[in-house]
Amino acid sequence: MIRKGLVIGIKPEFIAEYKKTHSDVWPDILEKISESKIKNYSIFAQEDRLFAFFEYHGNDFEKDMTKMKNHPRFIEWEKFHENMFRPLEHQEKFEGWVELEEVFRKD
Repeated sequence: MIRKGLVIGIKPEFIAEYKKTHSDVWPDILEKISESKIKNYSIFAQEDRLFAFFEYHGNDFEKDMTKMKNHPRFIEWEKFHENMFRPLEHQEKFEGWVELEEVFRKD
């Protein structure tokens, strides 16, 4: 199993809309997440930042993520949200979700 933590900046004026769309995620997006062997997926909000965590339970992370990200419905979901995000303080330009380094784990 692989655990991933990610962070992204969100424009304050889009926080409510982002929360609303994620309270009723499109069923085919949820299906693609499951098909990609992702479990325990959560997104947390803290002011103008979002933190995501998930576990990957497959054998080829890159292949499964590429397949999910290239699915037409997933592309549509991402396009719908892309203008909501902003660069993090240390970024010169927006780079999308930034993977975090795991520094502690207690299973």
